[in-house]
Amino acid sequence: MSKKTIGIILIVLGVILAVVSAFADRLGIGSGGFGTKQLIGTAIGIIVTLVGVWLALSKPNPQK
Repeated sequence: MSKKTIGIILIVLGVILAVVSAFADRLGIGSGGFGTKQLIGTAIGIIVTLVGVWLALSKPNPQK
């Protein structure tokens, strides 16, 4: 699997994690208020998204 494909998968997963974590209360899976678990989930989602963008935009390694 290429770095670009892995990057795109990470972008999708990161965005889903960040959105679900940020809107957990509205989705009915939160406990009221923006808690620590939501903050951690949102932060991890953003980090995964950024890593995915970095991988998707990086130049491929030439095959030897």
